[in-house]
Amino acid sequence: MSSVILRNLVKSYDGNKNVIDNINLEIKDKEFIVLVGSSGCGKSTILRLISGLEDISSGEIMIDGKVVNNVHPKDRDIAFVFQSYALYPHMSVYDNIAFGLKMRKYSKAVIDEKVHEVAKALDLADLLNRKPRQLSGGQRQRVALGRAIVRNPKVFLMDEPLSNLDANLRVQMRSEIKRLHQKLQTTFIYVTHDQTEALTMGDRIVVLDKGKIQQADSPEVIYNNPKNKFVAGFIGQMNFIDVNVINGKFEINGHQFETNKQINGEVIAAIRAEKMICGDTVLAVKPDIVEMTGGERIIYFNLNGNKCSARLPLDYPIGGQVELRISEKDMYFFDKGSGEII
Repeated sequence: MSSVILRNLVKSYDGNKNVIDNINLEIKDKEFIVLVGSSGCGKSTILRLISGLEDISSGEIMIDGKVVNNVHPKDRDIAFVFQSYALYPHMSVYDNIAFGLKMRKYSKAVIDEKVHEVAKALDLADLLNRKPRQLSGGQRQRVALGRAIVRNPKVFLMDEPLSNLDANLRVQMRSEIKRLHQKLQTTFIYVTHDQTEALTMGDRIVVLDKGKIQQADSPEVIYNNPKNKFVAGFIGQMNFIDVNVINGKFEINGHQFETNKQINGEVIAAIRAEKMICGDTVLAVKPDIVEMTGGERIIYFNLNGNKCSARLPLDYPIGGQVELRISEKDMYFFDKGSGEII
């Protein structure tokens, strides 16, 4: 069992405001969980606390059923893959992968067997004699993964490992890491600020903001049933529109809509950009900007004074005005003060 449990986890620096604020999270054995949020939300700090690279201020961390608050990092049986690869530049690929095994006094024969096994799995077998400077970004990242895998740790921690790669290579490496997880059948805790990585890679996504968990659910639930405005806006392309609901009715750009929700007064209506042509009510808008993104166009415009966008197929008619088709059934409603879903 390689579960990780965080109980009432708090981290503050010099007695200042908590950067990790009472986090409670249970990560199951063999789960691939993604921590996602904007810069400074605390996601990388959580990894450093789990690994023991930083001390917690209060709370409890359990790995494999044992409290590890006072366990030295090297004794936690965790592998950490960093954004910067953290390879030794003077060592060959072979020696970089073998380094952890050598430090643990494995025999030369065992080291050789394990390194070649990992190198084959990661398509590095022909690169074992090269130095990191002779490798591409993707190859360096695979070496960093190999160094982590070769020790067969209980838990893998990955801190934005793909952020230094170009777009095409990121897509390729996402698939490689997922395949690796399926093969190794161990626990992965993965940090990213990229919503696409979160949605495509995680069994569960944990959305963080200001050191607090906003929502922890499957990608489908996070996307389709966000708990608050922050989650709705961070995952996917969501439009937020100020509306005033009176007796269940409200207007957007002069067009009337009706909701059966028990709402009255000023609230925030929200609808995803891809849902702007899926309804029955025709809404003509004047696009301010039109972007071509390969297989679709994105237009930007205003609704009730709010900046909004719509994702449209290439054959959708676009002129001085664009006719959108929206429906209340595709809308979410959020409290204007708390941001919680209504």
